[in-house]
Amino acid sequence: MFEGALLALDVGGGTQDLLIWEPGEPVENAVKLVLPAPTQVVAHRLRALTAQGRAVFLHGRLMGGGAVTHAAREHLARGLPLYATPQAALTLNDRLDLVQTWGVVLTEAPPSAAAPLALGDVDLAAWRRLLAAFEVPLPGHFAVAVQDHGFSPEMSNRRFRFQYWEDFLHRQGRLQDLAFAEPPAFFTRMRAVAETLPGTLLMDTCAAGVRGALLDPQARPHQEEGLTVVNLGNAHTFAALVQGERLWGIYEHHTGLLTPAKLFDHLTRFQTGALTNDEVFADQGHGCAYTPDFPRGRPFAFTVITGPRRRLARGWPDGVFAAPGGDLMLTGCFGLVAAFLERQQFPVNFAAMLW
Repeated sequence: MFEGALLALDVGGGTQDLLIWEPGEPVENAVKLVLPAPTQVVAHRLRALTAQGRAVFLHGRLMGGGAVTHAAREHLARGLPLYATPQAALTLNDRLDLVQTWGVVLTEAPPSAAAPLALGDVDLAAWRRLLAAFEVPLPGHFAVAVQDHGFSPEMSNRRFRFQYWEDFLHRQGRLQDLAFAEPPAFFTRMRAVAETLPGTLLMDTCAAGVRGALLDPQARPHQEEGLTVVNLGNAHTFAALVQGERLWGIYEHHTGLLTPAKLFDHLTRFQTGALTNDEVFADQGHGCAYTPDFPRGRPFAFTVITGPRRRLARGWPDGVFAAPGGDLMLTGCFGLVAAFLERQQFPVNFAAMLW
């Protein structure tokens, strides 16, 4: 059994959620934080430098794009110089030649007049300073979730990301396979985190949300017969058809493109195997896929809903809002802890600690 505390960090598009858990301590008393996502923090810093009319040098590690990419394009649109190391520039796009056409200058040496701006999904020094201010030591074990589209310079990153989920379902779709001690080479965002925190357990944010939602006491009685888990995140909506320890289907869309009516329509057809991958992709979502032996007629109707945008699912029939440990914003963190303890063969039922 591992000794010491575990830091679980769920890095989303709107927030980054942190939980520090130590065996033997009540979960209710654990350190919990919900802060702006790293992409939001870096974008804010970049926009402040843009407002000052400064040239900027991006360095550090590949991280989530989103808000950072938008801020970079705004900076360039103002006619201001933007330099970046090749590693940092991959945050903006997998194609460095395309990034250069935007006006980004690739260089390893910081220009003397440019303001340096560090990139990365995990700012270990900042966490150490923050925790030290409250006399909390930095844990020695880590589990981190980020949403990794995968390195795909020649293919739509939506299509590439969902191909992984299709392959996962063809490999039996086991819950235990959602966590990585060593992520695949094409998951470059996860690998950047692993370089910052060697030995960390890694998961996709969507996968961590599913594992966490299943820990809710309302979900446990239905898991063996089959249920639907829906994680309505700030940026992405992810749903899984789960029975026992297996995923039978996966659906992923952009939350900002969903209305309650569209969400209800998609979920209704997803639960029966009638929603198609092409339809979701054409709607600018990621996709929808099922296992080759998808059991049509299995009762997936009971639905567990979590995530900061859960209000989109208000009124869904036969649905409950999950809040494992009494905190829906930490669903992903609880999923990370569960996956970490499973790898450690921890002898105590973590789910029971959240009831």
